[in-house]
Amino acid sequence: MKKSLFALLTLVAAAVSLPAQPAFKLVVVDMAKVYDNHYKTEEANAKFREAEQKAQEQIDELNKQGQTMVDEYKDLVDQSKNTVLTAEARSKAEADAQKKLEEIQRKRNEVQNFSVNTRNSLQQRIKTHRDLLLEEIAKVVNDLAKKRGATLVLDKSGPTLFGISNVIYADPSYDITDEVLKEVNKDRPPPAAASTTPGATQFTVPGATPPNKP
Repeated sequence: MKKSLFALLTLVAAAVSLPAQPAFKLVVVDMAKVYDNHYKTEEANAKFREAEQKAQEQIDELNKQGQTMVDEYKDLVDQSKNTVLTAEARSKAEADAQKKLEEIQRKRNEVQNFSVNTRNSLQQRIKTHRDLLLEEIAKVVNDLAKKRGATLVLDKSGPTLFGISNVIYADPSYDITDEVLKEVNKDRPPPAAASTTPGATQFTVPGATPPNKP
């Protein structure tokens, strides 16, 4: 009996001597909501829309040049079939039409490449902006969580493999999303305007097959 009591007292003494663990406290935040409503996201989106508009203007100009080539091609085809002209003139018009068709194909490729490259460039700029801004938001979240004495922060915006939120339920008093939004938008400027997305090739050659197609 004395040995059992001694062992119990030893365990109690050991437990008392252990360092006290901080009380567990969890908070949640909707990172997607903060990102979407961050004033820097709105600023970046305005710049992206402006870049898209300028790219569309360039594409429109390239398409205009292409359409002019198509009109010239039609004229040459008509000349090659005009019986009023000499055989030599018709033959030359036919050869010139073939050259013009090749120019049209190169212009079509130029428009397509420009459109793809512009889209890829914009997507990379968007990704870079998103990564840097999420890192900045995370720092604000960490600071607010520490002020609340939180020991764990969960993001409730992202879906799981089942397509549902990572957080099924959280007491609103544990949600710091609005606090984070207020902090990151302290210097929020007025919102910007909208624009269009770059398109692709708009001109076609009637009755003609590009040289590199069957």
